[in-house]
Amino acid sequence: MFNDFEQIMSYDVVRDNACIEMEFCVEGNKGYNSCWLGKTFSKERDKSEYWFGLTKDGTQAYEFDTFAKFISAKVFGDSCLKEIWDLIYIYSLDGCDVKERLPFYLGLEDGPIRSAAIPLA
Repeated sequence: MFNDFEQIMSYDVVRDNACIEMEFCVEGNKGYNSCWLGKTFSKERDKSEYWFGLTKDGTQAYEFDTFAKFISAKVFGDSCLKEIWDLIYIYSLDGCDVKERLPFYLGLEDGPIRSAAIPLA
């Protein structure tokens, strides 16, 4: 559900110096079969940012400073994430099975806090 997605993405990655990552596909679209999206802390901007990595070659990588811009950006051709949400299939959440990790973000159970996000050199 989109409401669950909104709650996941509202997690305070700045406070916990964390990163949210989801691997997903757009069902019925062979061009978007191994995509990534997430939220992380940007040290350069000193705030959180939302991002897409839609292709392996990096040509469709996007960053946004607000959730509203992130979900409404037309990065899937003429469509945005919110418009195609019913076609999104999430493979993994933070490298875990979605059913295993989702309760942590929904506040239904305690979960291990991921280690701090480590910047790539």
